[in-house]
Amino acid sequence: MHRTNGRTLWVAAVLAAGVAALGGCASSAPVAGAPMAPAAPAGTAPVPEIRPGVMAGYLAAGKGVDSLALLPPPPAPGTAAMANDEAVHAAARRLRGTPRWQVAAVDAELMKPSALETFSCALGVPVNDTDTPDLARLLKRTLVDGGLSTYGAKNTYRRTRPFVVHGEDTCLPKDEAALRTDGSYPSGHTAIGWTQALVLAQVDPARADALFQRGRAFGESRLVCNAHWQSDVLQGRVVAAATYALLQSDATYRQDVQLAAADLARARAAGKRPGRDCAAEAAALAMPIEGVL
Repeated sequence: MHRTNGRTLWVAAVLAAGVAALGGCASSAPVAGAPMAPAAPAGTAPVPEIRPGVMAGYLAAGKGVDSLALLPPPPAPGTAAMANDEAVHAAARRLRGTPRWQVAAVDAELMKPSALETFSCALGVPVNDTDTPDLARLLKRTLVDGGLSTYGAKNTYRRTRPFVVHGEDTCLPKDEAALRTDGSYPSGHTAIGWTQALVLAQVDPARADALFQRGRAFGESRLVCNAHWQSDVLQGRVVAAATYALLQSDATYRQDVQLAAADLARARAAGKRPGRDCAAEAAALAMPIEGVL
């Protein structure tokens, strides 16, 4: 994985801030190695950190996916693939201001605690540090693995995002300044969402279909948000699948999958229910984007 340049270290810090907001209290200390967290969940080894209080992913530097080697270049102007990207962009823009747009705005917020709840309706339980702490830890760490997997290609191609090309808005205006200088290809949000859908299907195979549907929708939220092209989303899934495959070789990850499964069983036995309005979310996600593959 390409993690040595200054831009990728900046991305690591941004992802670290996101993980901190999902349940930790990150200090303002700079990224430096992988110090150990002061306390570890029962039955596990101490969790490495990106910076104090912020968990690292499972894949060590240099052991993750090389997205630049894995992916082809993004579609070039004048090609059929680029024409398809433009057609899907136009279709997705028709959802602006709808309930689907609102769900996409929630999906965009990786740096809020609510991000842990993305798959709660698909799982049928709340996902947070109190009710399902082992599951929450698994998602925080795989968020970093999925997000960082995209930056070899992102940093090389630096593709311009659709809202910039067309002079439009996104569903999350506060992020637009950062997105203007962050490569569009492949989609990091999609890579995170699809990685986590695959991970959660391993934790709970009985709910795999619902988890995959939500993971797909999470990536498609980037189309609705006007933050990515369709080819960005499609290749984000490719990078995520490769990341998920590499995770299988990590013993700590495999142990955490088992701990997360036990978390789910306890939450269900206790009658815990998601805090989201799952019916409203399902209705919004059913709104189609014409031309999406």
